[in-house]
Amino acid sequence: MKKIQILGTGCPKCKLLLGNAEIAIKAAGIEAHIEKVEKIADIMKFGVMATPALVVDGTVKSVGKVLSPDEIHKHLA
Repeated sequence: MKKIQILGTGCPKCKLLLGNAEIAIKAAGIEAHIEKVEKIADIMKFGVMATPALVVDGTVKSVGKVLSPDEIHKHLA
């Protein structure tokens, strides 16, 4: 099972990335756990200085932009 983390404090872009990740996971037909990381201290542990950010299985895949469901799908393979 994939572990997807959305890093962000709850801004509209963070929420949009979360929704796009849910769409991508459903379209890919895979099992994944999505976690929202909102505490600044926890976000900083990833070395991320801009949000939103996408983390897949512990690896930062995107920082500072909202990926489309198709772009996220590429990171799930």
